[in-house]
Amino acid sequence: MSKCKYPHLFSPITLGNTLFRNRLFASPTGYQSNNGDGYLGEGFGAAAYYERKARGGAASVTTFEGIVDGELGKGGRTHICLDTPGIHVNLSKIAHAVSAYGAIASLELEHTGMFANRDLSFFGASSKGIAYGPVECEVAGRIIRPMDEEIIERTIRKFAEGAALAKMCGFGMVTVHAGHGWMLHQFLSPKTNTRKDKWGGPDIENRARLAVTVCDAIRKAVGPGFPIEIRISGSECYDGGFGLEEGIAIAKQLEGHVDLIHVSAGNHEIEEVFAVTHPSMFLEDGVNVKYAAEIKKHVKTAVATVGALNNAELMEEIIASGQADVVEMARQLLADPDFPNKVRTGNEDKARKCMRCLSCFSSELTWGEPFCALNPETGREFELKFDIPPAVKKKVLVVGGGVGGMQAALTCSARGHEVILCEKGGRLGGVLRCEEEVAFKEPLDYYLNQQAKAVADSNIDLRLNTEVTPEYADQVNADVIIAALGAQPMKPGIRGIEGTNVMSAQDAYTAEEKIGEYVVILGAGLVGIELGLHLISKGKKVKIIEMLDHISDGGNFLHILGLKVEMKKRGLEVYFNTKAKEITLNGVIGESADGEKFFTADTVVYAVGQRPLRQEAIAMNCCAPEFYQIGDCKAPRNITSATTEAFMIARDIGRF
Repeated sequence: MSKCKYPHLFSPITLGNTLFRNRLFASPTGYQSNNGDGYLGEGFGAAAYYERKARGGAASVTTFEGIVDGELGKGGRTHICLDTPGIHVNLSKIAHAVSAYGAIASLELEHTGMFANRDLSFFGASSKGIAYGPVECEVAGRIIRPMDEEIIERTIRKFAEGAALAKMCGFGMVTVHAGHGWMLHQFLSPKTNTRKDKWGGPDIENRARLAVTVCDAIRKAVGPGFPIEIRISGSECYDGGFGLEEGIAIAKQLEGHVDLIHVSAGNHEIEEVFAVTHPSMFLEDGVNVKYAAEIKKHVKTAVATVGALNNAELMEEIIASGQADVVEMARQLLADPDFPNKVRTGNEDKARKCMRCLSCFSSELTWGEPFCALNPETGREFELKFDIPPAVKKKVLVVGGGVGGMQAALTCSARGHEVILCEKGGRLGGVLRCEEEVAFKEPLDYYLNQQAKAVADSNIDLRLNTEVTPEYADQVNADVIIAALGAQPMKPGIRGIEGTNVMSAQDAYTAEEKIGEYVVILGAGLVGIELGLHLISKGKKVKIIEMLDHISDGGNFLHILGLKVEMKKRGLEVYFNTKAKEITLNGVIGESADGEKFFTADTVVYAVGQRPLRQEAIAMNCCAPEFYQIGDCKAPRNITSATTEAFMIARDIGRF
């Protein structure tokens, strides 16, 4: 009798002469924690980061973008260049760390082409040197030089040398990046490759020639049987870009030259497509599978799919139905690197599901580490791979059962402490429970339920409907108090704010029956924008008034890209540089540089920030020898910050 719930997902696959233990691959994720000189740094952090995915059960783990030509192919400042002298030492650390856990390490090979020697588009795309592309053109005010035969031959050689380096360092596969708008994609695309010679033009055979020649040169460098994966965009997913038919034609050209065709989507230079390449929370699970499924009908080479995959049942169906041979995950394995092992061993319910909030990507580009909203260990793999001394057992009182409070209580319990968790409401989850009916927040609700169940299944003394006062805290006689009281919505001082037609964003989520057809929201932060999108999905007509000239991203600037696409799709209007002057029974009087404007509204919702419950928390400061404030009661913050702070503080309790 089978002991495996998902037999197709966990069946081995052979690519080239290499056996992969299952069909779950860790797709490329960047590594930005370096000083920008093309080196990898000391290498231990990167090794621990990729090793963690291998330890979690992935069959293959692909690294960062290894730039094959540091002079002409490097894009962002923190790109790691494979032709940097001595880099093999730290590359080998990654390969050996991944291989030690039974996974196949793959090094991604990339050249940025006409986007070389400039900052990423997110940071202004300022140019810092020359760049070559398929043809002469102007990009962001810089003239891109056309690749001549000498530069093309150099590029082919650089890819081959990068692959040979990977094999020498112990990698068991290479992944050639020919998608998302980078150099090989630029040659594949009929929009960017209008050459008149054998390397381009309207003929797909010519436009694919460079990618094919690169793969053939790699084959010669690594020898027979060594698996070669190539990542392509099955469609560029925007008006004017190529569609699926072109993606099929590209894949057919690659037939016989690679061992795995990894079908992604999009072009990174097109802002509205970013949230398709890296699917936003507004798109359905497996949104890009259709491209791989169609391409697979036309090629005999194994095909991989990627994008918005966090559901094992869906993944099993993809493999079982023949839509793809491999499923690849990036963000899901940051949310839970143990996902493969948990699913395999019947612990699927304990696996975190990626929310697709892009906290990881925004954090990586901002601070060099991919901090996850749900998994506080991501980005800290090297630090956390080592055991710390057993904790001196303490009695810990956690006040507040939101995301921070639950994480603190669970971490303290796992460390062996006696934990009491008090929540003044009737259920765990805190303020975020107001969003449980929001369709695009389903993974968040899943996480809250998962954490609540973990608390219920633990030895934590859970006390619901319990408001903790200083007197109550004194009576508990705890050694440690962790205050995670949260915050309350700030009410702006506007005439008419106390009207019966006015409510907070928090209340609006759960009071749909009280909300009229026309709604005005005050504040274009994430709370206001997401609420507006939700209300539109419920048939409301929504406008937002914002005093600033931009959306406040709360530190997650890449999430805004998906929001903008959805705002356009759903028709959400935002009036920037506009101050709400007065609320009436019929709407809001707004004021801008152009004068006053009246916004008709049956209901007015304010989403202008949170007031931390600091004094309420500080009142318990002397009720225990140790006292910590975490989360919103200290300062308004996002889920990433709350879970991280809770985990790290709780982990440290009991050192003495």
